[in-house]
Amino acid sequence: MTHDDRKRAIGKVVSVSSDRFLVEMHAGTDNFTVVGFDDVHYVARLGSFLMIPAQSEYVVAEVVGLRERDASAPGERGDLDRATSSKFLDLVPVGMLPVAGGPFRFGVSIFPSLYADALYAMDRELDRIFETEDAIEPSTGANGEACSPPSANRYRVLSIGKSVVFEDYEVKVRLDDFFGGHVAVLGNTGSGKSCTVAATLQALFGKPEEHHARGATFVVFDVNGEYGAALASLAAPGAIGVDRIVLDGTPAGFRLPHWFLEMSEWELLLQASEKTQLPVLRTALGLTSLFRAKSPAALEIKEHFIATCIIECFRGADGDSPVSKFQRVVSLLQKYPTATLNMALLHHYRPNMQFGNFAGNGQEEFLEVVRTKVREDVRLPAYDHTPFAFDDLAECLDFAILYEEAHGNRQIRDYCASLATRLKSLQDRSEYGFLRHVEDDLVSAPSTMAFLMRLVGLSQRGQTLTKANQLIIIDMNDVEDEVVELVSAVIARMLFKLLRKADPRSRFPIHLLLEEAHRYIAATPSRFSLDAARGFERIAKEGRKYGMFVMLASQRPSELSKTVLSQCSNFVVHRIQNPDDLAQIRQMTPFISDAVLKRLPSLPKQHALVFGTSVNLPTTFKVRQASPRPRSDDARIVERWFHEDGRPADLCLPTEIIFDPITDQAPEECV
Repeated sequence: MTHDDRKRAIGKVVSVSSDRFLVEMHAGTDNFTVVGFDDVHYVARLGSFLMIPAQSEYVVAEVVGLRERDASAPGERGDLDRATSSKFLDLVPVGMLPVAGGPFRFGVSIFPSLYADALYAMDRELDRIFETEDAIEPSTGANGEACSPPSANRYRVLSIGKSVVFEDYEVKVRLDDFFGGHVAVLGNTGSGKSCTVAATLQALFGKPEEHHARGATFVVFDVNGEYGAALASLAAPGAIGVDRIVLDGTPAGFRLPHWFLEMSEWELLLQASEKTQLPVLRTALGLTSLFRAKSPAALEIKEHFIATCIIECFRGADGDSPVSKFQRVVSLLQKYPTATLNMALLHHYRPNMQFGNFAGNGQEEFLEVVRTKVREDVRLPAYDHTPFAFDDLAECLDFAILYEEAHGNRQIRDYCASLATRLKSLQDRSEYGFLRHVEDDLVSAPSTMAFLMRLVGLSQRGQTLTKANQLIIIDMNDVEDEVVELVSAVIARMLFKLLRKADPRSRFPIHLLLEEAHRYIAATPSRFSLDAARGFERIAKEGRKYGMFVMLASQRPSELSKTVLSQCSNFVVHRIQNPDDLAQIRQMTPFISDAVLKRLPSLPKQHALVFGTSVNLPTTFKVRQASPRPRSDDARIVERWFHEDGRPADLCLPTEIIFDPITDQAPEECV
């Protein structure tokens, strides 16, 4: 044992077993405080570590109990002299640390002897235990080239707060392990989850010198509208960019082109039944691309489809009046004309629009020409995400039903009545205005790649793509959970598909920050048409290999998808008191001891327990202060309740629901 080791000895090991040690502190120790050669150390905090030399290594032991004297030893006199009584520490061995340097390893292979010295741990040993030494390392250039500037550095570990066990010790996580897996930030409402997330991102992107984390991509699903103020200040020219996208449900805000939806998402959105409605919906979506196609082959299929529907209209199998059938034929020819099937051909045979018939033998002559366009064994096109007006889908659905009727399915219209009703509801509901695009929108609508480039913060610079924004905040505070599920599911699926197609893999990591995750990644099936949990469960299981990671924040772990939660490799847990939530964490994280879980109900605000692959041992810490803070502060009840008479209410309502009763105008400060 070195000279410095002797100077930091606090007591002797007086009992050794396979799972517990007992240390008697040196006589004269006052209130478990030791004056070491480097500082004053309080060594009786539960969860702190002591180092016990054993040959060429230290046995690292955690303090799990303390008492004034050995309870098994009889007292020397009736009245206990607390100032001079023996003090004992109960320890649990956790691992080994080489004296001369080397990595910490779990488990104890060499046990200390009786009367071995017990030493307090120093900060450099804590860094070795947690493997967080050398927090900053020299950076590297692209493809092994020289670094620019030559003095640039990068974070290897990130400080997330200060330990509540070790005085002034920074608690750090290894970046590769923390952000290289899925992360769960859990805790009761008001315990500090949003501040933890904001403070972590502020610490990461607030790096003062080169290199900045320009390659990071965080897509924040901000369902409460609280991260804009906390993260916008991180934007700095030449360093970090922040893009805030507001989804309010209207065409004026963030828009999601409806043709980006996959077939399965249309199926869920419209709740199409598998046996009858789904085949018709597939045909209808395929027709949206057919009627805009220009190739000769597509033209032949288009004319076949139109001719088949026209013949069925005049056959009279759908029970409509002659005028309505005639109007359907006119609609087909007006909306989807070709060089040979158009309104001019119809007028050539002298139709009577008012009564829905032809003069003389005009109908048979017209149908004779139409029949020449019918082909045998024609395969209708599949849905290929070609842009189309939302209202086109309703017409294409009607034509698809007509086409099925022409092939003998006389009851299909009744079977698809509910599908048509749900589609009409989507056309009418104002909250889906962000999804619906009309004909005039198609010219300026973004391509799939342009849409995704904005979502991941990329911009075109010549022939290359560069990062313009590292934080993309999608503010969804103004929309309901139904819209939140739809948007989050579609965006996550599109980004995941992008990374799956990328070559080489995992070179462009994307992190999805899911605030209030229990609202759209629930353990039970969604009560809305589209269940976002399905997509996120796949990302949780397969995303790592492609470079897509989930960072979820929730106050109800028991309501989260068990699949998603079980795939999280790191946890930051604030105060949790609900027994169901505690049981869920215990079930999902079997490597956490009951002693650790018992700390969770009593954690103060802004304190948390971090455990997982990014820290070697579970650690309680005080979260670093977020500045600016997210808009999630508690209401100051006393201050808001007790005030003088006549003080104006500190509330400004939207203009559509507040107005002056005399002028019928909204107050100026609310406009």
